[in-house]
Amino acid sequence: MAFLVSGTLQAAAQLVDAWDSLGRKGKYSVQGSRAALILCSPGVSARAVAAMDGVLQALGFENYKKRQVLVQSFLEELGLFREQLDVQGVPVGCALVVLMAPSGQLRQPQLLVKELSHCGSLQGCPKIFLLLSSGLKAAWEPEAFLLHLGKICSQHPHWSLLQLLTELFCRIAEESAENTYCPIFRTSFRGTLCLGDGPWRPESDPGPSTQYDLSGTRAALLLAVFQDRLGARHDVTALRDLCQALGFKVTLRTNPSAQAFREELAEFRKKLDTHKGPVSCALVALMAHGGPQGQLLGADGEEVQPEVLVQELSCCQALHGHPKIFLFQACRGGYRDPGVGPRALPWYRHWLRAPPAIPTQADVLQIHADAPGSLLSTPGGSGQADILTVYAAAEGQQTGV
Repeated sequence: MAFLVSGTLQAAAQLVDAWDSLGRKGKYSVQGSRAALILCSPGVSARAVAAMDGVLQALGFENYKKRQVLVQSFLEELGLFREQLDVQGVPVGCALVVLMAPSGQLRQPQLLVKELSHCGSLQGCPKIFLLLSSGLKAAWEPEAFLLHLGKICSQHPHWSLLQLLTELFCRIAEESAENTYCPIFRTSFRGTLCLGDGPWRPESDPGPSTQYDLSGTRAALLLAVFQDRLGARHDVTALRDLCQALGFKVTLRTNPSAQAFREELAEFRKKLDTHKGPVSCALVALMAHGGPQGQLLGADGEEVQPEVLVQELSCCQALHGHPKIFLFQACRGGYRDPGVGPRALPWYRHWLRAPPAIPTQADVLQIHADAPGSLLSTPGGSGQADILTVYAAAEGQQTGV
């Protein structure tokens, strides 16, 4: 979802991204080597590791490193992997990191993501993280997840990675019977990634077999703070027009307080639950200033946690099994992401003044195959299934000036 912005520097940023996208025609180039690292802690079954071998071969990763170490050593191993990529001098087209450990041991994955984001050889290249848990508390054992993924990759070599994952998640949900299990992935990709050997032909492939039924009512709630946010009114107008063009019935509230954010979400949920007729989709746009830890700031300057607002709509009975889309247009910290801009506007990168120690958060895909809270045991539960969350900034980063 694109948001309109105001100001010369923001316009320059859009121009940079446009040129970059045109340069690769909307698709990542993976002409260089494909680097992969598998880190397994003790307790992970040999079957899971063997299944991972099959996935890597299906995705074209012929040479990869595989290490069995304690979870506490994952960061160190990843640092060594990054250094090797930077010193080898060979162009890298894509990197994949697989982390497998018993349930509950994979913590603070963002530290691992940031470590690889420091890699100079991978600037502008896709970086994929696959996090797998095993054991009694795991909702989906790694070998089963990987066997499904390898099979789908072999069956559809022309599909993009996003299409493959979508199809995989649909099949997992179908096999989960009464418990709806849904892996979670977070992405800052800026193009399509296709790892198959053959040419990419999206026009001839129908894509994933399962689709959401959108024949019912589509409802949208826009909550926007205008105070000290240049261009916010233009953003709201553009987004409201887009929602209406897509068939959403739009409710707009401006300058809500932190308490009003919660109250408006609760009222929106109640209206959907009492709506006569089926509800097929809900979209919520939250536009405000952001706090240093990713909080939203109401018009009164008070804070509200985004997770609380997502949780509110997750309890909606009318939306059980239906897509829920959240758009967050707010800063999520105080850092500027340096990004990967072309050389055409070096002054723009200089203006960002981002220290070299701060890695870019672009071009990263995280797949959490056993994320906490991904099990829904009852309708309207507290899980994260059927939710798409779109952020205007990466974790810890600013959206702009």
